[in-house]
Amino acid sequence: SAGSSTAYTQSYSDQVEFLSHRDTLMAPPDNGEATVLQAGRHEFPFTFQLPETLATSFEGKHGSVRYWVKAKLHRPWSTVKKAKKEFTVIEPIDINTPALLAPQAGAKEKLARAWYCNRGQVSVTAKIDRKGYTPGEVIPIFAEIDNCTSRAVVPKAAIIQTQTFVARGTKKQKKSVVTSITGDPIPAGKREVWHGRALKIPPVGPSILQCRIIQVEYSLKVCVDIPGTSKLLLELPLVIGTIPLHPFGSRTSSVSSQYSVNLDWLSTIPEQLEAPPEYSAVVSSPEAEQSLAPPCRSELGDILEGPFFAYIQEFRFRPPPLYSEVDPNPASDAIRPRCMTC
Repeated sequence: SAGSSTAYTQSYSDQVEFLSHRDTLMAPPDNGEATVLQAGRHEFPFTFQLPETLATSFEGKHGSVRYWVKAKLHRPWSTVKKAKKEFTVIEPIDINTPALLAPQAGAKEKLARAWYCNRGQVSVTAKIDRKGYTPGEVIPIFAEIDNCTSRAVVPKAAIIQTQTFVARGTKKQKKSVVTSITGDPIPAGKREVWHGRALKIPPVGPSILQCRIIQVEYSLKVCVDIPGTSKLLLELPLVIGTIPLHPFGSRTSSVSSQYSVNLDWLSTIPEQLEAPPEYSAVVSSPEAEQSLAPPCRSELGDILEGPFFAYIQEFRFRPPPLYSEVDPNPASDAIRPRCMTC
């Protein structure tokens, strides 16, 4: 009726099918007769290939990504027996790519106001060495916070997970704090510098970026609590992957981008190396073999766990230099011989 209002809830839903595969493990014969299985246990092995583009299994507030195997047993004149077993899929996300190894940086500033009074300006600059990380890694945060206000401010950093659900053109998001750290208060007119403040990534699910209706994204937020006004927020994108950084990285990594490695000398190595000299030609002393041998386990106890390469020493017993019968530096006649009795 006129003048009345009605509150209602509109629901939106959507779904995407990533994989659909069906196998017939035992088919009835062509003559139409029923197949009889004798009493006992019968196994019917089967396999199928998973595509590489499957999204990671996920359970969210407004949606999920699930995979399962379902088996049905059809019997004449009887109900169909069903069995269902779920399994987990993890999409491989390799962070050893140029896009995920690129450093991320940003800067923001905010004018603090209270009751229409200007209390000064707060600025923050932050940088991380790369965009891609894996759970368990530590993110070193390099930041600089300038507090030009008349009151103390508190810097913080946190990893935020954003779940995005899309259905029929409507979007719903849910944000949650994965982990966070809080810095020391910065007095008025002072500056605070973070020289790689550590923020460890807890066990979380990887990013989901290629699904049309469900996305899971991460970001690093550096914020400054300013009394009497809203927070100053600086957001840097993150991607949580499944394949960690290689031990030595690649040429596009953050380390090699700062310190380039010249590998041209590898091309000068001949394919067939020259044979090494005989051992007897280099070491003639019978004591050399004992001195070069690695220590026994009984001498070291339980500390010897790795290979013996750390105990290989350089040859200390080298052949003496060749001497000539004629002295190449003879004594001068002008030099008076020293008397041994003086």
